[in-house]
Amino acid sequence: QVQLVESGGGSVQTGGSLRLSCAASGRTFNTRTMGWFRQASGKEREFVAAINWNGNLINYAESLKGRFTISRDNTKSTGYLQMNSLKPEDTAVYYCAAGPWTRGARDASTYEDWGQGTRVTVSS
Repeated sequence: QVQLVESGGGSVQTGGSLRLSCAASGRTFNTRTMGWFRQASGKEREFVAAINWNGNLINYAESLKGRFTISRDNTKSTGYLQMNSLKPEDTAVYYCAAGPWTRGARDASTYEDWGQGTRVTVSS
């Protein structure tokens, strides 16, 4: 099991940037895929991005390509989500998760461990 703790959320204006972090504890994080998902109020959780254990495989939600960048530093057991040019529709609670690279790592049900989430609010 991996314990995941997100940080870096907050409130920004449209066009601003935030960098989310996902700190992991547990021996297996560095061998597993890390994914980011988000859930806006009243909506279902949606896929944001995923990166496999060594960074050779990366997927993004099509609508977020070019604005969001996922990365990881296995020496620190930490993953990151750099979010630029933020829009009000990016407002959500963002979650990181760990699991296998299955079906492109876009399916939340394939992830085994989840963080508690960090809130991002983008105002116009």
